[in-house]
Amino acid sequence: MASRTSTPKLFSLLIICFLAIAKMAMAGDPDILSDFIAPPNGTVDGNFFTYTGMRVLVGGDEPKNFTVLKATSAEFPALNGQSVSYAFLEFPAGTTNPPHTHPRSAELLFLIDGTLEVGFVDTKNNLFTQTLQTGDLFVFPKGLVHYQYNADSQNSALAVSAFGSASAGTVSIPTTLFTTNIDDNVLALSFKTDVATIQKLKAGLAPKP
Repeated sequence: MASRTSTPKLFSLLIICFLAIAKMAMAGDPDILSDFIAPPNGTVDGNFFTYTGMRVLVGGDEPKNFTVLKATSAEFPALNGQSVSYAFLEFPAGTTNPPHTHPRSAELLFLIDGTLEVGFVDTKNNLFTQTLQTGDLFVFPKGLVHYQYNADSQNSALAVSAFGSASAGTVSIPTTLFTTNIDDNVLALSFKTDVATIQKLKAGLAPKP
């Protein structure tokens, strides 16, 4: 017969659990012990703190497909340790940013131009939607599946999203499910469909040559 956990062991397990919960509560970008994180072998001057990748938004041609321009620590190393990043979202008429999540940050979206239908699903499977007008803000809670859709068939939309992490991460639901070699039978059973349908979905998401 299995014995009860001894008092010292139980105490140790409780301590471990409390530490794990505290660590989860503080999850996010770690605090740094300096003003900024300098590149290992680079010069730190005004150029290091400047990112010019968004200049294409000014006076350039509008894209034909949904486009994301990111300023995260990957593109802009000066953000490393600063717990902030941005993304500009360009929506030609009738395009969507498919369902996805950001595992390391909430997202605060500001609609600069046009209209957008947005929504997210919480952990109780409740769907929250809104039609945003120019000048509106909408928050997508951290880690929850969400999307944006420009339902206007004539006009484009432009939005900027702020994140409380230098690397919020993006997990695209369609890409994750259908382009990462998950077994067709597993997907067919999960979606209560057949393998042929799964293969059509995979083919539609395959990178264009």
